[in-house]
Amino acid sequence: MLSSDLTVLDSSSATPPPPLIGALLRMPFETVRERMLTSLHERGFSDLVAAHLDVFQYPGPENQRPLDLATHARTTKQAMNYLLGQLEQLGYLTRRQDAEDQRFKRVHLTARGHAAVQAIREIVLEVEADWERQLGPGRLAKLRALLEQLNAKAVHG
Repeated sequence: MLSSDLTVLDSSSATPPPPLIGALLRMPFETVRERMLTSLHERGFSDLVAAHLDVFQYPGPENQRPLDLATHARTTKQAMNYLLGQLEQLGYLTRRQDAEDQRFKRVHLTARGHAAVQAIREIVLEVEADWERQLGPGRLAKLRALLEQLNAKAVHG
């Protein structure tokens, strides 16, 4: 069977083909994001929406330039600045002149922003604990190691 055989859906078949790796990675990712947003709302951060999670994604926005955040989130500078403006109005961050280069601004978290980042880390650790119960410690450790290997390869070529 060719890999292309798995990318074309046969509309006459009642059963879809098995998901490709992209879908298998996306589904848990969406579960984590959904859990983050729901749990953030339960913890008092009910003014955050799903798009704001892109700003807070690892390693976080602290001391970053908006353009760097946009690149990391794979969005436009304009879209990122819109989200940053919303988060600034909501009290999660400020944008201040770069001390080394006045042409740029840098993002700085407020106390509320730091609290949201801490809550996100706690929520994701809860998800990991749930997955460890489902998969077992050894299998989750193997999954983590494989993902770390893929990520290192993607970052370092």
